[in-house]
Amino acid sequence: MSAGFDRDRDEFARGARALVVLPDRGGASRDVHARLAETAGLAEAIGVIVADKLAVKLRQPRPATLMGSGQVEALATAVAQEDAQLVVVDASLSPVQQRNLETALKAKVIDRTGLILEIFGERAATAEGRLQVELAHLDYQAGRLVRSWTHLERQRGGFGFLGGPGETQIEADRRLIRDRMAKLRRELDQVTCTRGLHRDRRQRAPWPVIALVGYTNAGKSTLFNRLTGAGVMAENLLFATLDPTLRQIALPGLDKAILSDTVGFVSELPTQLVAAFKATLEEVVSADLLLHVRDIAHPDSEAQRVDVEAVLTEIGVAETTPRIEAWNKLDLLDPEAHEAMLAEAARREDVVAISALSGEGVDVLLANMAERLTRGHLLYHVTLPATDGAGAAWLHAHGEVLGQEDAGEGGVGYDVRLAPRDYERFMQRSA
Repeated sequence: MSAGFDRDRDEFARGARALVVLPDRGGASRDVHARLAETAGLAEAIGVIVADKLAVKLRQPRPATLMGSGQVEALATAVAQEDAQLVVVDASLSPVQQRNLETALKAKVIDRTGLILEIFGERAATAEGRLQVELAHLDYQAGRLVRSWTHLERQRGGFGFLGGPGETQIEADRRLIRDRMAKLRRELDQVTCTRGLHRDRRQRAPWPVIALVGYTNAGKSTLFNRLTGAGVMAENLLFATLDPTLRQIALPGLDKAILSDTVGFVSELPTQLVAAFKATLEEVVSADLLLHVRDIAHPDSEAQRVDVEAVLTEIGVAETTPRIEAWNKLDLLDPEAHEAMLAEAARREDVVAISALSGEGVDVLLANMAERLTRGHLLYHVTLPATDGAGAAWLHAHGEVLGQEDAGEGGVGYDVRLAPRDYERFMQRSA
C-alpha cells in the first residue's frame, strides 16, 4: 500500500466515531452486554471512538439488510445523532447487505470479520504475520468487489476498510487478487517448511513444547512473561499479541521446556484467518501440552472455553493432547468467588487457579505442568564410567535423577526417571 493511503486511512480510523451494533438473535449462550463490550473493545483496539453500543432484536434475517426496515431507519437516526462515520455490525454481512446498509445509514459499515482482519493488519509485526494477514484479507475481500476501484490497495475489504473508490476495473482487480493470493500461498508454504525444519530440530533435542492457548485478553502474555521473564507485549487490549513467541523455561524435574505464546482466539474467528494462520498454529498442533488460559472473572468464561476448543478442533489438535486449564485473573474476583474457584480447581486434576498478575498459584501450575509432561516416565538404573561427565549431564538434563551410587570398577550407578523414548535415545548414544 502506498504511504499516503496508509497515513490518510490511519488518521481517519483513529478519529472515526462509530456505532457498535449487535443483531441479537436470542437464545445465545453469551451475555449480550459482554458481547457488545467485546466488540467495542475490538473497535477501540484500532483507535476507533465508540460513540454508542446498541443491541437490535433480530427475529428473521433480511437478505437485503440483515435487519428490518424499521430497525435500519432507527440506526440511521442514531448515526446522524452521534455524528458517526462508521458502523460496526457484530455479525457476518454479505457484500449486498454491507452495501445496502452503507447506503441507508450514510456511513461506512464493516462486519465482525472485517473488524478482526483490520486489527490483525495492525498487530502483525513479523514478515510472516503480515503475509498471513494479507492472504486472509484478500480472501475475504475477493467476493466484495461491489464497487469499482483504481488499484488493488483501494479494494473493498476489512484490511484498509476506509479506502476510497476509483475507476471501473473489477475483473482486473479480481485477477490481481488471485495472482497475489497464489504468490502469498507459495511464500507461506516456504514458511511452513522452515517451521517444520525448526520443529524437527526441537524434536531431536527432546525438550517438550508447551503451547499457551486461550481467548484473546485472557492473560496469556502476562503469564508467559511471568514464567519466562520475557518482555512480550501484555496489555488489557484485545489481540495485544499476534506473532508467536517461543522461550525456554525450567520445570520441576525437567531441565528445559519450550513455552510458546500464540495468538488469542475469539468467537466466530474468521475462517480466512484460521486458514492463513495455519503455519503459526502448527506450533499448537504439535505441542506436547496445551495450557489453556481462561479469564475466569469474565461473565462469558465458559462460552469462551467452548470457542477455544472449537478452534483447536478446526486446526487439527488431537483430543488426546494433554491439556491443563489455568483459571486466570483470580485477583479480579471478590473474596467469596475467589475461595469458590480455588476449591473447585482443587477438585480437578486438569485445572489450576492462578493470577498471572500477582503470581498466586503459579508455583502449583508449574508443578502440575511438570507432572503432566513426565507422566508415563519410567524408572531406569543406568551405570556410567565415572569419567563420563557428559553422560551424567545428559541424564540430569533430560530426566529426574533420584539417586546415584558407587558401582565399583570406576563406575557410577544412577536411578533416573525418563520418558521411554529418551531412554532409547540415551542407550543409542552409549552404544
